[in-house]
Amino acid sequence: MKILLLGIGLQGKAALYDLVHSDYVSEIIAADFEIDSMKQYVKSKQYDKIQCEFLDANNKQNVDDLMSLKPDVVIDLLPVSCIDNVVESAVKHGVHFVNTNTTTQKMKDLSEEARKKNISILPEFGLDPGIDLVLIGEAIRKMENIKEINWYGAGIPEFDAADNPLKYKVTWTFEGVLRTYFRSARMIKNGEIVEIKENELFNQENVHEVDIEKIGTLQAFPNGDALNFLDSFGISSTQSAEFKMIQNLGRYTLRWPGHCEFWKKLVDLHLLDNEPIKLNGVEVDRIKFLSRVIEPHIQLKPNERDIIILRIEVVGTVNEKNKRAVYQVIDKRDLETGFTAMNRTVGFTASIGAQFIVKNKISKRGLLSPVNDVPFDLFEKEFNLRGVNFHSELNEIVD
Repeated sequence: MKILLLGIGLQGKAALYDLVHSDYVSEIIAADFEIDSMKQYVKSKQYDKIQCEFLDANNKQNVDDLMSLKPDVVIDLLPVSCIDNVVESAVKHGVHFVNTNTTTQKMKDLSEEARKKNISILPEFGLDPGIDLVLIGEAIRKMENIKEINWYGAGIPEFDAADNPLKYKVTWTFEGVLRTYFRSARMIKNGEIVEIKENELFNQENVHEVDIEKIGTLQAFPNGDALNFLDSFGISSTQSAEFKMIQNLGRYTLRWPGHCEFWKKLVDLHLLDNEPIKLNGVEVDRIKFLSRVIEPHIQLKPNERDIIILRIEVVGTVNEKNKRAVYQVIDKRDLETGFTAMNRTVGFTASIGAQFIVKNKISKRGLLSPVNDVPFDLFEKEFNLRGVNFHSELNEIVD
C-alpha cells in the first residue's frame, strides 16, 4: 500500500508513526510546506519507507503533481481551507481520500464521480468528529426507536497539569479552540429545537456537569450544531417520524470546573468577537491575538499528560423496553513516544481509515459516513492493538 500523507504537524506525526509501523504499508509520501524540518524529523526518527515532498496546498498544480505519484490513498491533515483542492485532485487522479474535518459541499458534489471511479471519500475520521460518530452508529444500530443522542468530547490536561487560570493546555490549535468558543449552537431539548447564540455558550443555563468515572466532575457546554449530524443518523427530515421521536439531542465539549466561568467573562468583555479591531490603523483579529499571546504559556510539559474523553449516550427502545446505551473512550498521553492522547486518537484514526479502505475492510465507494460505513468490531480491535480501549454498556431504564 502506498500512502500520501499531507500535513506533518502534531496529528500528522502520529499518523506517520502509525503508518511506518504497519506491515501493510510499503511506501509513504510525506508532504508538508516545512519540508526541511520534516526531513530532519524523519531522519531523527530513523523512519524508513518515507519519501519527503514539498507541499503548497493552495497550489492546485503542486497537489496534482503529488497525486500523480500514484498513491493508493491520501490522508489529508491540512487546515480546513485546503480540503476542496485536495479532494478534487484525489478524485480526478483516482485516489481514495481520508480526512478529519467535516463534510463539505464539494465532497457531496464529487460523490457520484468517486463512486464511478471506485473511489472512497471518508471525511470526519479523526477524534471528534470521527471516533464519536463510529460509536454513535453502533449505538443506534442496537436500538429500534431513538429518543435521545447526547455526545461529549474532551481534550484536557490531567488534573495535576491543569495548573493555570484556564485549567487547560494546548493539544490542538489554540486558535481553533477559541473559534469553537464563539460560534452558535443548536440542539434539541424536550422535543424542541433550541438555538444558542455565539455569545451564550458559557451562560449558566447552557452549562451542565458530567461525572466521568476515574476522572471526576467536568463542565459541559454546547459544541456547534448537533442537528447537522441528523442526516448521518438516518434522519433526513425534521418532518419525519424519526425526528419527532427525538426528545434530546446535543453535542458538548467537556472542561475542568471553572473553565466556563473564566471564558464567560472574556466573552462578555467582547474579547472573542468576530469583528476585528483597529489598532494604530491596523486591523487585529481578536482571537488570533489572544491565541498568539496565551498559547506559548499553556503548553504541556514533557512529563505531563493530556486526556481525551469521548462519551456517547443514546436512549431508545429494544423489544419495546427503554434502554440507554453508553459508549466511552478515555486515552492519555504516551510518555514513551511523546504522542499526546489528541495526537493518537486523531492521527491513528486517519491511518486506520486509510488502511481499511485499501484492504477493502471498508468496501463502499463514493462519499462515506463514519456512522454507517465503518465496521465497529474491526475498528475497536485496531484501537485495542494501539492501547486504546472502548467501554460500552446497555442498560434498561427503570421509571
